[in-house]
Amino acid sequence: MSDNLKSVITCDLDGKIETFSEGAEQLFGYTQNEIIGKGRVSDFSSGQIVLGHVVNWLAESVEKGKWEGETVFLHKDGHEMPCKIKITPTKNKEGDHTGYCGVTSPLKDKEPDQVRPKINIATKLFSWMVIMRLPFLTATIVPILLGAAVASQLGYETDWIYFAMTMFGGFLLHIGTNTSNDYFDHTSGTDEANYNYMVPFSGGSRSIQMGLISAKGMLNVAIITFALSALVGIPLIMKAGVNILYLGIIGFLSGLFYTAPPFRFASRKGMGELLIGLNFGPLMVTGSFLVQTSGDLTYILDAALSGIPIGFLVAAIVFVNQFPDHDGDKATGKNNLVVVFGPEKARIGYVFLIAGAFISIITLALARPGTFPILSLISLITSFYSIYTIKTLYKYYDNRLLQPANAGTIGLHFLTGLFFCAGIWLG
Repeated sequence: MSDNLKSVITCDLDGKIETFSEGAEQLFGYTQNEIIGKGRVSDFSSGQIVLGHVVNWLAESVEKGKWEGETVFLHKDGHEMPCKIKITPTKNKEGDHTGYCGVTSPLKDKEPDQVRPKINIATKLFSWMVIMRLPFLTATIVPILLGAAVASQLGYETDWIYFAMTMFGGFLLHIGTNTSNDYFDHTSGTDEANYNYMVPFSGGSRSIQMGLISAKGMLNVAIITFALSALVGIPLIMKAGVNILYLGIIGFLSGLFYTAPPFRFASRKGMGELLIGLNFGPLMVTGSFLVQTSGDLTYILDAALSGIPIGFLVAAIVFVNQFPDHDGDKATGKNNLVVVFGPEKARIGYVFLIAGAFISIITLALARPGTFPILSLISLITSFYSIYTIKTLYKYYDNRLLQPANAGTIGLHFLTGLFFCAGIWLG
């Protein structure tokens, strides 16, 4: 390797590589054909360095015009390289910030440990939040709260200890589902094929691709959390009866085989969306309800019906997160509805899911006022925010500016669910 070797790489705002010099080919081991438009600059750094430092370096380059420093980069073959780098923001003819330029040279007189950025505790904790996709656990909080709210409205006393156990078991089952999905999306090549814009709320964590955890490590997390959820489920079964066991088995199998072969429900033209809506809607609400009623089936229909609007909204989360993953999903045969209809036509599906949620809330309040009092209609206040997420999706369905709709749909589900629970509980 030449002492004067210099790598020049430019990327867009999401880190997707746009130009890759001959020096970059020599330094990092990739060819232009295999990296331009298909890789990100984050591929050259460990995930924790990306999360803990690179974001700040980029911000400083924009604020001060450049950032210079030393760090450890990764070669294509996996070995570490101590390097110095200068990062500057790139702009278009109109002066708009469009990306970054990195000029990198190897440091032959230093070892990787001499220039390796320190990783603090906060970054390590944040890494695990990314691996387990903790922001998505709101999809578990809402239905379990709702099950308890419906039980309370129908005259059952809330058992907060078992409520907490139900929530904990739900978290574990959800984390197991998230991590197993990421593992099987990795083994199927889906995440590797997805080189489009990357947003925090896209369909997968891509923790394996970022080097935050190995594929084996991700599988181990899935196995451990599934096993722990089964242990937590034992006292719940003892309290509420065997129906909790049946619901738990359905949740486990449908969550596991959402991406796992041979079924890969997420690839079966709407089956994945349907299962997610049922699992995190009527089924989870019913499970929480049965725990609070000690297995009493008298009002089980009310519990199941209450989960319908929540099921629509959680399906909307899954649906909108399929838009940034479209190309990778299509390339690997993951035939979800966005792939089947195409991003442009699929936008109407999101509208139907959102509308279905609010229409079902109104229907429940009119049809079964004894369970769903008029106060439950307070949840309709969030429908005004849904107009914003719909407009954002329709305008930015094919680019990075979709992110507010991704994040907004999570917020829409959570806030609507909380208002719905409060209206039932206090009505």
